[in-house]
Formats: sequence, C-alpha cells, structure tokens
Amino acid sequence: MKNIRFIPLLILVAVLAACNNQSQSESTELAVPVSIEDIKLQDIQQFVNTTGTVNATSEVVMNSEMAGDYFLQTNPATGRTFKLGDRVQKGQTIIHFENEEYENNLAPDAVKLNLEISEQEYEKQKSLYEKGGVTLRELRNSEVSKTNARYNFENARIQLDKMNITAPFSGVITELPYYTEETRVASGSHMVTLMSYTQMYMNMNLPEKNISEVKLGQDVLITNYTLPEDTLKGKVTELSPAISTETRTFSGKIEINNPELKLRPGMFVKCDIITARKDSAIVIPKDIIMTGGRGKYVFVVGRNSAADDRWITTGIENQDYVEVVEGLQPNDRLIIKGFETLRDDSKVKIIR
Repeated sequence: MKNIRFIPLLILVAVLAACNNQSQSESTELAVPVSIEDIKLQDIQQFVNTTGTVNATSEVVMNSEMAGDYFLQTNPATGRTFKLGDRVQKGQTIIHFENEEYENNLAPDAVKLNLEISEQEYEKQKSLYEKGGVTLRELRNSEVSKTNARYNFENARIQLDKMNITAPFSGVITELPYYTEETRVASGSHMVTLMSYTQMYMNMNLPEKNISEVKLGQDVLITNYTLPEDTLKGKVTELSPAISTETRTFSGKIEINNPELKLRPGMFVKCDIITARKDSAIVIPKDIIMTGGRGKYVFVVGRNSAADDRWITTGIENQDYVEVVEGLQPNDRLIIKGFETLRDDSKVKIIR
C-alpha cells in the first residue's frame, strides 16, 4: 500500500518538472534575435534635391577675322602643336595666319616710323613754344599730328592682332577643327572653342513647395554617376521670386567649385541643397520607424533583455536618416534588425 501511495506523488513531480522544462524551452524559443546599435550623437543635414546639366562659366568660340595661311602653334607645356583637351593660358597664341598682302597694306613699319617722327616734332614744337619761337596754334597742330599718328599705329596693331587666334582667358580647348598646315583659310572660319570650367554653374527649376526652404547662399553637394566617390561643393547664387504658371516651379542657379576639373561641361548631376542641419543630434535610420495609434515608435533593448517600445518625436530628415528630438537618449540600445515582429516586453536575443 505504501508503494502505491508514492506513485501518484512521483507522477505529479514528473509532470511539474516536465512543465517547467517546457516553459523554459518555450521562453528560450520565443526570444527574438535582433541586431542593435548604440545611439551616439552625430550630425544630420536636410536636403532639397534637384538634377540638371552643368555648364562652363566661361566659353568662347573663336573664328578667323581675316583670310590667311594657317599655322597651328606649339604648346609650350607639351612641346607639340595644340591638341583637343590642351590647357591654354590667357594670352597664348593658338593659331597664327600669314598674309603678306594684308600686312603690306597695313604698312606697320611706316606707321610706327610716322608715330616716332610725330612725337619728335611735337617735343620740338613744345620746346620752341616755351621759348616763344612758335605760336600756340602751331603747337596744337603738332599735337594733333602726334595724336593721329598714335591712333594709326594702334589701329594697325589691332589689325595685325587679327592674324593670331589668342586665348582671351585660361581654359581648355574643347573644339579644334582640322586644317592642313599653310593652306589658305577664309575669313569667318571656325578656329577653336575654349572653355574654362574650374568654376561651373547649373540652372535649376524647383517645385513651388520648396520656395520657402531654398535660400541664397545655401551650400550644395554635387554628385555625378561617373564619379561615385567624389562629392563637389557649390552654392545657391540666384533665385527667382516668381512661380511659373505653367510648370508651378521657380528657377535658380547653382555655382559649383571644380578645381580639379572632375566635372565636365554637359555632365548631368544630382544636387543636394542643404536647407537645414543639426550638430550633435540623435539620428536614427528612417526605415526602422514603426507607426501606431499614438504616432511613431522604435524599439530599444530594455531590462531583462526585453524590447521596450519608445514613442518618438522627429525633427529634420533626409532620404535615409531622421533626427529624434524626444523619446531616445544617447547610449540607448536601438534595435535596427528583427524589430518587425516585436511587441513591448518581447524577449530578445542580441546577435549584433
């Protein structure tokens, strides 16, 4: 009889032990694996995005102003004749023309000699006038002759300069049509196109909703798909106060610093206009934010390895990140992966 009494007791103990083991097993199985990130203060910027084509700030198309025999000049930097893509300094001669008939008609030597004689005659008349040897009228006539001679000399020099295609600014040769050396080129022929694009600009059109956000002087980050590792800097330099009734947009201009010539005229770029920025803010990824009846919330790891839902108030944001102004503190362990199925007080297992 004693042994029979002990049997139910043993069964009860076994059942209780089994239930306890099952509860522990279920508790372990219900712990959701998550990845976390310790919250640290960092910077965040808010952008207005736009795209467009960049242009050189300085561009000139130079044509021949006279007919002459064509001579492409040597680039001192390379030791060979100028080529497409060569950099040219302001004042350098790229192409020279020769035309003996044109030069003889100008008679530059005679014009220069006449100027020298006129200057000497004026100095002589001036000396005589001071001694009473000539009248004021004679002195003035001498001065007129000298002035006319100088004008003739300057005009001759201007006409002679037309025999050279000279860079009006430092830049890069972007077009250089081919002509056979020493062949006669007609007046008005396209000779060279020169661009300077260490500074560039881009015209933009923005939606009406951004007119209160975008302001003169704001910094701009410029990227191009061919330069994925490089971000150039620019500024908003012009803004129209008017909205187009057809497109509901307003126009503006961005100037871009391009000192290493990484951007090329005609490239299509993306511009991020920085409309707001915060330093030392709590910043989290946008894609981890959940929405509920009370607003926005995220999960952090609380006590006893349990998920703690935090209702948050957000501030400025960009495409990937958002500022949190209320609801989180530095060093909170923010759950960034595995949060989709969590509830408040859900058991979690940190896998980092």
